[in-house]
Amino acid sequence: MAQLRQTQTVETKHKLSNTLRNWLPILHASLSDLNEAMSPFVEANPVVEVESGYEQDYEKKLPKKVLLGNISNSRTEKIEALTVGKKSLYDVLDEQLQAPLFPTPVSQKVALFIVENLDENGYFEDDEVESFCKENKLSLAEFEKIRKRFIYVEPVGIAAKNLAESFLFQLENSDITTQAYSLAVQIIQDLENIHNYSNEEHFSEVMRVISSFKNPPAIDYLEDSLEIIPDLMIYFDADNNIEVKLNDAYYPTIHIDSNYGVEHEFISQKIKEAKSLVDALEMRKATLYKVGLMIVEYQYDFFTGGSIMPLTLKTLADEFGHNPSTISRAIANKYIACDRGVFAMKEFFTTAIDEDVSNAAIKEFLVSLIKQENRAKPLSDVKLLELIQDKFKVKMVRRTIAKYRKQLNIAGSSERKKLYQLER
Repeated sequence: MAQLRQTQTVETKHKLSNTLRNWLPILHASLSDLNEAMSPFVEANPVVEVESGYEQDYEKKLPKKVLLGNISNSRTEKIEALTVGKKSLYDVLDEQLQAPLFPTPVSQKVALFIVENLDENGYFEDDEVESFCKENKLSLAEFEKIRKRFIYVEPVGIAAKNLAESFLFQLENSDITTQAYSLAVQIIQDLENIHNYSNEEHFSEVMRVISSFKNPPAIDYLEDSLEIIPDLMIYFDADNNIEVKLNDAYYPTIHIDSNYGVEHEFISQKIKEAKSLVDALEMRKATLYKVGLMIVEYQYDFFTGGSIMPLTLKTLADEFGHNPSTISRAIANKYIACDRGVFAMKEFFTTAIDEDVSNAAIKEFLVSLIKQENRAKPLSDVKLLELIQDKFKVKMVRRTIAKYRKQLNIAGSSERKKLYQLER
């Protein structure tokens, strides 16, 4: 009897380990890439047939409550655009996250983190860098040294923090002459006053080179973007109760031919592996559904018209008992549809400025201040800082306001004043 129990325990552990081995790549894949993620497990298994759930009409699969919400794309939505016959930006980058540029496990981990934190234009959002470095016992200088290797990654300019740095990345890969290089650096760092350099020697060459740069760096992967397929739908039902629904109509269906007609150890093993694949797909559904429930719990105010509240990946990881990096990859390239639009899952995870204030709420307030400002006397960063600190009762520094402003593509006060004058 003891031997039987031991055998059953070994079999259970073996099944669980098989399921987990299958689950990770299936969990990390976007909904559009599920079939591709499953193909290594399917191709070598004669008892499995996969029926794609991806060809059916998109709108018929969304709850009417979501469709009535006038779904509009969010700022990060185009990152994982669905394209036909063309590699995604993530596919292209993933192929380069190895030696010689990223030869060590640490450098590859940093590179992956950077790719997962690119915005829709290909710029790197560095809100979580400090916590990532602390968790991985890296200094900010070490992190930056690895990030700068993206100068040599295609598409050139990707993973820069802003337009100027993207141009500097591209400058290193350009055909500019040595004589014009220093002027190009100077102009790129002062793009707002570009015409002040028109009398400089080599100005025309610098303009020729800069005009060839990609702006934004991920532009080639935005032009063919099609409809985003969300993994989850969050909406209010007829009784005004909030609902979380998996978009499981888009999941592939796995058919197992258990009547294969041959009694053989090989076939029995393949049937076990096929069932393990089914279990892995169900685990993906359960995991993302739980993520959706947690997002609703922590971000309920957002779904009722409020702002996104502070929520870190570590909070979610602690709930699941997984490493934050696993959760980070689990939510990458995945989307939620609600009556406020379609949003990348990672947008619901923000850095807390204070216990009750997120940087998303501050950015939203910053935008409202700019919209309401006196066009004859636009608000300076110092004044914006004062108003934000007064409203949210937090301590910040002016460079943080400047950083947020640049992330929102809002010009400085003097430049805004010029733009306002042109509109008259």
